Amino acid sequence: MTPRHAPLVLASALLAAPAAMAQDAPTARATLENADGMTVGQATLRELPAGLLVMIDVQDLPPGAHGFHIHETGACSPDFQAAGGHFAPQNRPHGFAASRLPHPGDMPNLHVTEDGRARAEILNARATLHEGPTAILDDDGAALMVHAAPDDHRDVDSAGGRIACGVIESDG
Repeated sequence: MTPRHAPLVLASALLAAPAAMAQDAPTARATLENADGMTVGQATLRELPAGLLVMIDVQDLPPGAHGFHIHETGACSPDFQAAGGHFAPQNRPHGFAASRLPHPGDMPNLHVTEDGRARAEILNARATLHEGPTAILDDDGAALMVHAAPDDHRDVDSAGGRIACGVIESDG
């Protein structure tokens, strides 16, 4: 290896390190279904040093912005009400616009394209999978929820009805 190639090799190694670390991180998954019981998407959750990385891929949803949250209970039926409210341990408030430390259930809106699809990677620095007071895989689990309307990031009820839900399950 010539000296002029050394920086390229070092940069490649540094770029590969986070990917390798991410592959060893604890993970969980959720299959999202609509109210008719049809599968509309998949999500993978990966615990990283900076927080919980939520990777979601959905289809067959109405175009536009939709509230997207972690809900407090790992159940979806009936009518997605079994998932309870937003995951809010430690009594933190709802909304990025209302608080510097919103509850861990808050995430940015999911933006669905005209063809009914959305793919996103969201880093939630306030939640964990297994450890601590903000662990979503506690005794009653948690669920991912897509709402009918966008979240205004102030009012917990702004996102409206629930249109897709998926129980979060540990990969091991």
